[in-house]
Amino acid sequence: MNVKTLKYILKRILLAIVTVWVVITVTFFVMHAVPGGPFMGEKAISAAAQAALEAKYGLDKPLMQQYFTYLKDVVTRFDFGPSLKQRGRMVIDIIADGMKTSARLGVVAACLAALIGIPLGAVAALRRNRLIDKIIMVLTTAFVSMPSFIMGSLLLVIFAIRLRVLPANGSTAEGLILPIITLALYPMAYITRLTRSSMLDVLGQDYIRTAKAKGVSSAKIIFGHALKNSLIPVITYFGPMLAYIVTGSLVVEQIFAVPGIGRAFVSSITNRDYPMVMGTTIVLAVLIVVMNLVSDILYKVVDPRINLE
Repeated sequence: MNVKTLKYILKRILLAIVTVWVVITVTFFVMHAVPGGPFMGEKAISAAAQAALEAKYGLDKPLMQQYFTYLKDVVTRFDFGPSLKQRGRMVIDIIADGMKTSARLGVVAACLAALIGIPLGAVAALRRNRLIDKIIMVLTTAFVSMPSFIMGSLLLVIFAIRLRVLPANGSTAEGLILPIITLALYPMAYITRLTRSSMLDVLGQDYIRTAKAKGVSSAKIIFGHALKNSLIPVITYFGPMLAYIVTGSLVVEQIFAVPGIGRAFVSSITNRDYPMVMGTTIVLAVLIVVMNLVSDILYKVVDPRINLE
């Protein structure tokens, strides 16, 4: 690793740290600016009881003091504090429990999307304007245009209610099949279109024509040059996409009753569980920032001609 690459990586890490700090700060002050409070929904709660609850969780202290205490706990111990609604449980424990399912769901869906999308995109590019290309483009356009809650509901009706071949509840391993397919369809379609567009551009480059003129085999041109160089836009998209899917699709997890981080996040919003909302948001931001950083660094691995600046 040369000095220039190391300098670039250090600069990106510093920028990532600043980005996470901004997310923590904005999330903290926005949540505390929301009208009402986390204990407003408590039944028949008196002013004295509410004041006692606020004192217990440190909500009676000045806002800036709460902010610096929260920031210190997050940075030094990755501690988001206790949940205000799930009494006796820490936010980090709730997130960890939800991530066990969401991570498995998201990683499988992301890998499935890439494993199907890249070959489909390559086939569409190599068979441009032919029947197979038109079929692939029609299907991917439909998948990209259809919202996940429509696709999830459609799969649920067909395979769980009508055919009864798969369970509707995502609490079991078999029950995760439909959520995985639902999560994978949109990124698969997008990756297919992205690969096709990028590969068509690469196939028109001068070095591809030179390789053909020198008699290089079609397989080597396609897999050794064209496909490899056309993956750069896919890597750009894959990093953030993986982070989004791993944290769990809120709608998909609700439709299939998947006990992941998405359901916990939705319930924390409706219950005004401020620490849970802030903790989930921060975890999501960290994953996205890290995956963006990894994607940028992988540019150099895929294409050594790229200069990191």
